[in-house]
Amino acid sequence: MNTFFTSDSHFGHSRIIEYCNRPFPDVNEMNRQLISNWNEVVTDDDIVYHLGDFAFGSEEFVDSIVDQLNFRHLHFIKGNHDKPFVSWYKKTLAKNIKLSQYVSLYDSYHEVRINGIDFTLNHYAQRVWNKSHHGAFHLYGHSHGTLPDDPNSLSFDCGVDCHSYQPISFERVKEIMEKKRFLSVDHHGKEK
Repeated sequence: MNTFFTSDSHFGHSRIIEYCNRPFPDVNEMNRQLISNWNEVVTDDDIVYHLGDFAFGSEEFVDSIVDQLNFRHLHFIKGNHDKPFVSWYKKTLAKNIKLSQYVSLYDSYHEVRINGIDFTLNHYAQRVWNKSHHGAFHLYGHSHGTLPDDPNSLSFDCGVDCHSYQPISFERVKEIMEKKRFLSVDHHGKEK
């Protein structure tokens, strides 16, 4: 079982191709390629944290996309475009309580410890987060790679636009963070 992170897939959102200069001729090809890219790295035994902005469209469309994706458990952190996902989740959970065994829904912020490392997962970028001065990692989305990366911050954009249009592994996150260093931007972690 491996752990993956991703954000801002925007399944079904035709305008995102233009907004983010995605290399797809149309929304159907984008959806097909994003699903293929996901399933190329994620197996049915893996855990995925999706940091928001999953899909545009109906609850039925969300259901059809989720049904095509590999994962053992999908932890979903809400983004600003996730009314269809949230609605799908609530209606599906009301009909099938077993949904909670393989999909979890969180507000736009979630803290979790994975393989001994504390993570703050948020749809939005933060300058400071809980335990940042103790080595906690912060992953975010929303910005589609438009925020400059800070080599002095243990954080980065895990969205598909930044990572070959596919989820990235826990191991890759560690590799990226190992090339960074932490410099405090507030009073936490500074010598007195």
